[in-house]
Amino acid sequence: MPGLFNKKANTLLGIDISSTSVKLLELSRQGDRYRVEAYAVEPLPASAVIEKNIAELEGVGQALSRVLIKAKTSLRNVAVAVAGSAVITKTIEMDAGLSDDEMESQLKIEADQYIPYPLDEVAIDFEVQGASARNPERVNVLLAACRKENVEVREAALTLAGLTARVVDVEAYALERSFGLLANQLAASKERLVAVVDIGATMTTLSVLHNGRIIYTREQLFGGRQLTEEIQRRYNLTVEQAGLAKKQGGLPDDYVREVLQPFREALVQQVSRSLQFFFASGQYHSVDQILLAGGTASVPGLDRLIEQQLGTPTQVANPFAEMTLNSKVNAAALTSDAPAMMIACGLALRSFD
Repeated sequence: MPGLFNKKANTLLGIDISSTSVKLLELSRQGDRYRVEAYAVEPLPASAVIEKNIAELEGVGQALSRVLIKAKTSLRNVAVAVAGSAVITKTIEMDAGLSDDEMESQLKIEADQYIPYPLDEVAIDFEVQGASARNPERVNVLLAACRKENVEVREAALTLAGLTARVVDVEAYALERSFGLLANQLAASKERLVAVVDIGATMTTLSVLHNGRIIYTREQLFGGRQLTEEIQRRYNLTVEQAGLAKKQGGLPDDYVREVLQPFREALVQQVSRSLQFFFASGQYHSVDQILLAGGTASVPGLDRLIEQQLGTPTQVANPFAEMTLNSKVNAAALTSDAPAMMIACGLALRSFD
């Protein structure tokens, strides 16, 4: 089982399997500058992935084969992620003097205290976070556990396309890693509170970061598919036509007023409600900045509307803003896909840990 936090020297493809598409990214690094070597996005069959669970292995395997051809990459080792909702994490204290192997054996003995599943059904990993504030002879260890089937089904889909999972990460940690690239672009300083709202096809995930670390996450069922379905219904289009029209335009004149604006307003409500849950849960009553990620983030005017209605500076995430591009990469396409590539980018960055 590849560790949830594995560290490998060779370059890995970051592959994000979302509910509607497979996103692939290959990065290289010189000094502290990154370069996009290859990237591609390939749509998935309608019910291949349901709420981040792979339902049709073949469909996902075929999409992975197509995305490889599209990206023109020769790499075959991959970092993938499981959804945060599939992972249980717990920070525990352990003796500082233990070796990794000793920690692992001790964690396996004690893990059933922290994990509500039978141990033979879970993959366990851990990472030492640093000395305990209360006791210098002990260290804080982050324990992560995930049901094996969540990991194995991703490995199996990759295998169908001739790929090997070298790293199985957690989406939230991949997002944190990408966020590290954005810190320079933000108006707010790194210490401040930033809400990253990842708006996918069916799921919107709010992650609140403090000092670049996620301190709160909440998922809710709402996403860009609602807009596609409304376009489909109102203008008698197929799902494919509606999805294309949403991206490329060409819809009747009443589209913005009758369809797009109500969707944008519903989305602002969702963002506002998610933030209210966060404020109710702890010591914070406001965030300094909102970052929009995910495929729906680039809906025209969404960032301005959120900023106006919530009074918080809002911008669309672009993890590639300071990167150079290989000449074979289509710069315009990458810019338009950028907000949806945050997780793929965080996974590709695992090459340089």
